[in-house]
Amino acid sequence: MDADFVVIGAGSAGCVIANRLSDNPKNKVVLLEAGGKDTNPWIHIPVGYFKTMHNPSVDWCYRTEPDPGLNGRAIDWPRGKVLGGSSSLNGLLYVRGQKEDYDRWRQMGNEGWGWDDVLPLFKRSEDQERGADEFHGTGGPLSVSNMRIQRPICDAWVAAAQAAGYPFNPDYNGARQEGVGYFQLTTRNGRRCSAAVAFLNPAKSRENLQIITRALVERVELDGRKVTGVTYLDKAGKRHTITARKEVILSAGAINSPQTLMLSGIGPAEHLKANGITPLVDLPGVGQGMQDHLQARLVFKCNEPTLNDEVRSLVNQARIALKYALFRAGPMTMAASLATGFMKTRPELATPDIQFHVQPWSADSPGEGVHPFSAFTMSVCQLRPESRGEIRLNGSDPRSYPKIIPNYLSTETDCRTIVEGVNIARRIAKHAPLSSKIAEEFRPQAELQMDDYEGTLDWARSNTASIYHPTGTCKMGQGADAVVDSSLQVHGLEGLRVADCSIMPEIVSGNTNAPAIMIGEKASDLIKGAH
Repeated sequence: MDADFVVIGAGSAGCVIANRLSDNPKNKVVLLEAGGKDTNPWIHIPVGYFKTMHNPSVDWCYRTEPDPGLNGRAIDWPRGKVLGGSSSLNGLLYVRGQKEDYDRWRQMGNEGWGWDDVLPLFKRSEDQERGADEFHGTGGPLSVSNMRIQRPICDAWVAAAQAAGYPFNPDYNGARQEGVGYFQLTTRNGRRCSAAVAFLNPAKSRENLQIITRALVERVELDGRKVTGVTYLDKAGKRHTITARKEVILSAGAINSPQTLMLSGIGPAEHLKANGITPLVDLPGVGQGMQDHLQARLVFKCNEPTLNDEVRSLVNQARIALKYALFRAGPMTMAASLATGFMKTRPELATPDIQFHVQPWSADSPGEGVHPFSAFTMSVCQLRPESRGEIRLNGSDPRSYPKIIPNYLSTETDCRTIVEGVNIARRIAKHAPLSSKIAEEFRPQAELQMDDYEGTLDWARSNTASIYHPTGTCKMGQGADAVVDSSLQVHGLEGLRVADCSIMPEIVSGNTNAPAIMIGEKASDLIKGAH
């Protein structure tokens, strides 16, 4: 088989690239996805992440190595293994990050990646329910909508945060991010608008686009320093090679993109040799520089019903299902969180360094069911961690999961920020009208004093979890640790680009799905401009 362009990975960026390149009928495009089609009905119901995360039919079900920063714990890292990638499993939250994030990328030498460069790309993708303005677009493939559900406990949190001195912000994707308010969602008429729904569905009938699922990429093929194609294994384990006449675009995500490069002989030479792989291009930055958002999930028991109570009885579950079936409304339209806040832990900071995700329910993790008592959750994460981890191979077989080494909470700034984030959450809980709805602190326990820095840090090390935003493992830049240049081309090679969150030189200050889609838009423009 041959094609002009081969795109590896049908996730948030890959779906965009496949759509944008195949809109020219002269381009033959092949899109390879290791997972299957997005036919699981829970994918398309917003609250379906309770059923899809940790489900091996659509989730890679990755797990980190034991991490000293988490008191030796290994934690789950769900990633989408299905058309749409993680946008088919995620919490549906549409967050771009701060303009300063992208200006910082530009200042690091990545021309064309400043805020003024990328804002038009965000707007081009977007079909914003609120309408078009300076910061938002309409008519794009990706539907962005307001909450279709409200819960008193979340409204009380927003009011209490304002009482604690944090301003209300009706649009954190607008002129400024700082403040508290409500999330914007990637939903359309009460259904998930994944990257596959937004970008693949309108394009999949094109004769020049071929989508191959259950295709596990083994390696990219090289002829000297030119990438000539891709070899993959089908679901029966049979090997196939596709020749790429123009380019291969690697959009497999922050775990699988560096893994694929290293399996192809592109990466740290000594590490490749240790895994039985002949180094073809010595790129020491491949798999390095990984960053993720670590969340502390505080749970408060309530003296009034929350969603925990609504979903416990079969009668209520039937009512909820009927409301969704008839009206596309009610709890089944709910994103992973309703309310949010972007705040500073220190007044001398220029921009917020923590983010809240507030949920009118509580559970040990999505997929495990809610707690058997009335409660809600305040999750807080550090937006710009200094700690950096890595992805390492675990042998030369593409079916072997790589080692994920996060190195969470390995700097003093990260430790102090997570402790202060926890303390801010606990202080907000003491303000009306939220305080009157709280019966007791459940996690952390009330006996833990807010001035106990070491105790709070130890609680965080034992209880925090990923919020599933891995980035940075194929860094964009010009230094010795960079993997791609500002046009996303892999250093030292011709015909190979990386386009997904792995290219971020620094993690963005917020959820990563919207930036991944923007990266797909940017890559599409760069590729079209080159051909």
